Amino acid sequence: MLLLSNNIIKSFSNEFIYDSIDKLPYNKAGLLLGTSKYTIDGKINLFFKYRIEAATNLYRLGKIDYIIVSGDNSIIYYNEPWMMRTELLKMGIPDTAIYLDYAGFRTLDAVIRANKIFCQKKYTIISQNFHNERAIFISRKKGLETVAYNAQSVSSNYALKTYIREYFARVKVFIDLLFETEPKFLGEKIPIGIVKQFHMKDTTIEKDTIN
Repeated sequence: MLLLSNNIIKSFSNEFIYDSIDKLPYNKAGLLLGTSKYTIDGKINLFFKYRIEAATNLYRLGKIDYIIVSGDNSIIYYNEPWMMRTELLKMGIPDTAIYLDYAGFRTLDAVIRANKIFCQKKYTIISQNFHNERAIFISRKKGLETVAYNAQSVSSNYALKTYIREYFARVKVFIDLLFETEPKFLGEKIPIGIVKQFHMKDTTIEKDTIN
């Protein structure tokens, strides 16, 4: 099952994933898949670093106009979207171009919420190749017209456990599809480019975007 799931997802997703920015088609929004800024030993997480760089490059080169930052915020002291937003701002991405999705607990949640909450049927997924393959498979099987851009990869020596877990996550993909699993949370729609919303603890701040 591990090998079969892996091969099906890899072969299906390959044509929708890009290493070259020049060949990558334009989409209004990019979905930046979340991860922690730091490893458990306190060092910078290279998966995080390279995803931020990839999203920044796509924005600067006009391949996307907005970035949906999706990640886990399930406990009070852990907030992937906010950490990624902070780094994007440091890289010069304007606040008006960043949308935060605090309920992207799993890849499935993130890709479906990009459509059902942020109203994007066509968008660009941003992560490392192994993650993009699974995200593309899930989103395409849900009827979304997604493509993906590969952030710089990380060696297996650096993150062997991550790559091993990926094989089991790919089996879970087929279980979720079989049982038509939906995101843990949905909610009100936040159309990209119309109203900008930040949800910070108990306060909601709304800003009009340029458009």
